[in-house]
Amino acid sequence: MNIQSQKRHRVVVIGGGFGGLHAVRRLKNKDVNITLIDKRNFHLFQPLLYQVASGALSPADIATPLRVIFRKQRNINTIMGTVAGINPRQRTVTLADGKQEIPYDSLIISAGGTHTYFGNDEWSKDAPSLKTIEDATRIRRNILYAFEQAEKETDPEIKSSCLTFVVVGAGPTGVELAGAIAEMPRDMIRTDFRSVKAEEMRVILIEGQDSVLPSFPEKLSRRALHFLEDLNVRVKLNTMVKNIEDNRITCIENDKETKIRAHTVIWAAGIKAASLGEITAKVTDSESKRSGQIVVGRRFELLKFPEIFIIGDLAYYKHDRDEPLLQLAQVAKQEGEFVANVIGKKLAGKKPGAFKYKDRGIMATIGRHKAVADIFGLKISGVFAWLIWLFVHLMQMVEYENRILVFIQWAWNYLTRNRSARLITEVEELKDSPKYRINLENQEHTSNYVR
Repeated sequence: MNIQSQKRHRVVVIGGGFGGLHAVRRLKNKDVNITLIDKRNFHLFQPLLYQVASGALSPADIATPLRVIFRKQRNINTIMGTVAGINPRQRTVTLADGKQEIPYDSLIISAGGTHTYFGNDEWSKDAPSLKTIEDATRIRRNILYAFEQAEKETDPEIKSSCLTFVVVGAGPTGVELAGAIAEMPRDMIRTDFRSVKAEEMRVILIEGQDSVLPSFPEKLSRRALHFLEDLNVRVKLNTMVKNIEDNRITCIENDKETKIRAHTVIWAAGIKAASLGEITAKVTDSESKRSGQIVVGRRFELLKFPEIFIIGDLAYYKHDRDEPLLQLAQVAKQEGEFVANVIGKKLAGKKPGAFKYKDRGIMATIGRHKAVADIFGLKISGVFAWLIWLFVHLMQMVEYENRILVFIQWAWNYLTRNRSARLITEVEELKDSPKYRINLENQEHTSNYVR
């Protein structure tokens, strides 16, 4: 069967994340030709990305090549490339290399999102976010290198800075990452290092609102805060970041400016839509929000171009709801499946209904035996919530192979408290970083720290 046949309905899907992936799967048995475009050649299970950053899992454990996922689906062609433009009137998608224009009859855009530094993009060099495999390995490298520097450091002030880890943003990613880092003293410091003491390590979690996990019910938010404090995470609420530069972070806390010296700062605050959203809104004359999300209809279609569907982090959907749908994996999955059904019904001459979101709950883990979950109205925490979190995340992984790999690694980590994915790579890049140049070159350091 030639999937390029012009007689069949042509569906182009931009983005191989949760939304795009589930849209393509749902179209498997439809009479359509699908072209999936993604700038990466793999699907990333982002909910476990923080475990790569903390050395508990390897990147390959949570990433699966798109061609492997769809090798048995005969109506799809996968293209690795970056979309540079969309021509809604000619119904074509242009790739950045300029070598190809891909025609479509239906277009599904699920390009995802990225973190926002709220106009302070220069902070990214000192406070990486956690959205990609490269982000995770960079953060892992910074964390592990900080321990290695502290092991040989004789100056107590520099050593204290090396052992201070700051996470900005107390949403699920920030809370889970802070908990994972805080467990490192139990998992490796006590046994693997000689000069570094567990009690010397500080993990600080900064949140601009008055609670951790602000989108969770108040009961679970308080419980999560208790779990963090049990792990000796210092939580600073109602605290805004003013500046991040080299080894220091400046905050406004209770109308008072404070400074924290830390070699490792991680950004987990705020999310914005991918740049493709801005391009799409402009060429389709669609309404967009400050976050970059595009306002969509009840079937995620654009008002002026109903053959274009926006799903996932790019979509702003608020019909008959008090608040718009959150930018979550489970939301993107349901949107992708729904849009695929809309296309299928239209091809069959049927009228598709409106989208109805099925809220399956939210959850977050804060270390071993510690998690909070709001599932079908049940608000649970502790060991039971932790076991549910483990099961749900395993079952959500795309390939059975990844499930097995992650399960085995989790079991090994649980029994041995060993984090096996503790490689420090790209050391030359670290040497060029102003954050570590002082120690590596043995230069005077006093001017680089706030006294």
